[in-house]
Amino acid sequence: MSYLNTKPLLYGLERSSIKEDIILSTAYPAQLAAALKEQTIDLALLPVAAISSIPQAQIIGNYGIAADGDVASVALFSHVPLAAITHIYLDYQSRSSVRLTQELVSAHWKIAPEFIAADTQYIASIQGTKAGVIIGDRALQQLPNFPYVYDLSAAWKAFTGLPFVFAAWMSNQPIPDAFKTLFNDANAYGVEHINEVLDQLPARTHGYDMETYYTKNIEYRLTDTMQKGMQLFLEKVKQLAP
Repeated sequence: MSYLNTKPLLYGLERSSIKEDIILSTAYPAQLAAALKEQTIDLALLPVAAISSIPQAQIIGNYGIAADGDVASVALFSHVPLAAITHIYLDYQSRSSVRLTQELVSAHWKIAPEFIAADTQYIASIQGTKAGVIIGDRALQQLPNFPYVYDLSAAWKAFTGLPFVFAAWMSNQPIPDAFKTLFNDANAYGVEHINEVLDQLPARTHGYDMETYYTKNIEYRLTDTMQKGMQLFLEKVKQLAP
């Protein structure tokens, strides 16, 4: 994924011997899910909700994008409180964030807004009682611009008591064990060198303190508790209307 939150993982891949065995490219999540489904790529960091849409999908390695509380970069932005929201624009870039929003709206917040499929310019349309889900770098940039920001990961933690896994490395074909080991080690390297990742960024802040983001908001290693949160989310996704 071409987001700031993936920089540590990419940093490790780009500095590992594994780089000689891969072709690395970036795109936003929905594009990667489509490419993996079409088998034009072999392995992708994908929103966990994409698992059900990819035949024979399997999670590779112990790293991904998760949060145990506030994640900062995935939120519902609004000019009015939750109870006053009548419409919600759903970010086109991530299936997981859309499904998470739908679950929180119905089961946790217990409101009944109309959902709107967002286009590429939808942020400017978040006005009045129309709210919108914004993810990734754009979400960090928008944090100061709205009086009401509902962090979706924090809401999930309040709802379930569990962390939320936004994305994991997935494949839909066999991956050699030797490659899996090297791949996992490469991810670990990036996570263990956050200060170097920060030094690679154009500036230490992007509308949000990136050191806080990488060390407090984002969790990269998928623990057993995170796996439980992911499984619960996938069970709830099955119950939602398509």
